[in-house]
Amino acid sequence: MSPSDVPANIQSLVENAKDLFDKSFSTDPIEGFIHVSTAPGRVNLIGEHTDYTGGYVLPLAIGYGTVCYGRGSIVKRTNGDMKCRVVSMNNPQDVVEFEADPSSVPSVTNKWTNYVQGVVLQYLADLKGDEIFSFDMAIAGDVPLGSGLSSSASLEVATAVFLEALMRESGADALSMKGDRERKKDRAVRCQRAENVFCNVPCGIMVGKSLIRCLMSNCRLNLTIFLFLQDQFVSSAGCQGKLLLIDCRSLDVREVAMGMDNTGCKPVLVVTNSNVQHNLGDSEYPIRVKQCKEATERLALVNSSILSLRDAAMDDIAAASSKGLLDKVLLQRARHVVSENKRTEDTACALEKGDWSRVGQLMNESHTSMKDDYEVSCKEIDILVELAQGFEGVYGSRLTGGGFGGCTVTLVREDSSQRLIDYLKEQYKEKIGTDCTCFKTTPSEGARELHI
Repeated sequence: MSPSDVPANIQSLVENAKDLFDKSFSTDPIEGFIHVSTAPGRVNLIGEHTDYTGGYVLPLAIGYGTVCYGRGSIVKRTNGDMKCRVVSMNNPQDVVEFEADPSSVPSVTNKWTNYVQGVVLQYLADLKGDEIFSFDMAIAGDVPLGSGLSSSASLEVATAVFLEALMRESGADALSMKGDRERKKDRAVRCQRAENVFCNVPCGIMVGKSLIRCLMSNCRLNLTIFLFLQDQFVSSAGCQGKLLLIDCRSLDVREVAMGMDNTGCKPVLVVTNSNVQHNLGDSEYPIRVKQCKEATERLALVNSSILSLRDAAMDDIAAASSKGLLDKVLLQRARHVVSENKRTEDTACALEKGDWSRVGQLMNESHTSMKDDYEVSCKEIDILVELAQGFEGVYGSRLTGGGFGGCTVTLVREDSSQRLIDYLKEQYKEKIGTDCTCFKTTPSEGARELHI
């Protein structure tokens, strides 16, 4: 990618990372060529709480990401130079050093470096038995931290691309023999393993061992869907101008281009961070999974082909409800998942046609379903959605992510987007008493090496 093709914010991150690199590693530098990699965060347009029942999700890579700038090589374990040193713009005074050794344990004092070190360990198996990574790397990013926009996945995938550059330089890049999509998927799986195994962060919406046991007790569910973390895949394989419709059962992916309406215009997305996160979500997520499992078992009594809520239709829900098999709560949970899967598929079709009004309608319906049937919204999010939905130029707005706080995503005409942002900030401050943060984005390119 040439410098002219790099978005301005990513260019700024590169410059910041370069300055930090020069300041941090000017003495005792590690030898090697400079490599620069970047990977984006992601947001889900629609398709919420459908992944763990094998349904559909429709995420996109956002125009904000992480940049890794550094120099390194693959060295022999015996030469005594096995250090990996990293520094971040979030803590520019603190250079953290670790060894790329399989016996390494996660850091307790510098937990953010575990995302880097975990990825390094995932690539060690591709090297010869007496080889190891050694590098200096500076990191800069602009994905809002803790917002549900996959800042950790962005860091992991950017690190993976950096390591692949070192491997390619040394002739050790095993992934170069794979096709483009297979290589990106392989990279995502490695990063997912790093987060789950080394960082001990459960993937997707799973929140702990008790939930894993809950899932594994249901032999009807295809548990491979939990080995696929959409955050890392979207960061790795995102496409400029396209969303990714992911089938969480088969792991098939379809690129969904945003079409043109009759005016030849495309809207933008405004992502708004409520800057609140209610702890209630930690306990409520496993309850939702258990409820989906129970609803599936009840629905299977009226239709034996239902192996997960992905297989159910509204007629099945009506039949089970008429027989008294679904109480009010199970009815609501099943209704959300089944209707959300349909909305997600319909949204993909409407996007390709440039039918923004239809996309907005589906987004609004999704939020209502998440608020009333799945009960994962909160006052702050509902206020942001209500404010956006009533603003001129907005097609639709909804909660994005697991819920109980986090972000909203709004589809809006580009010429109205800045006024919407100003309005949301002003009104949210007035109604809630705290600030929200907003940014505009469109579907952006996934991870890549920058040659600048």
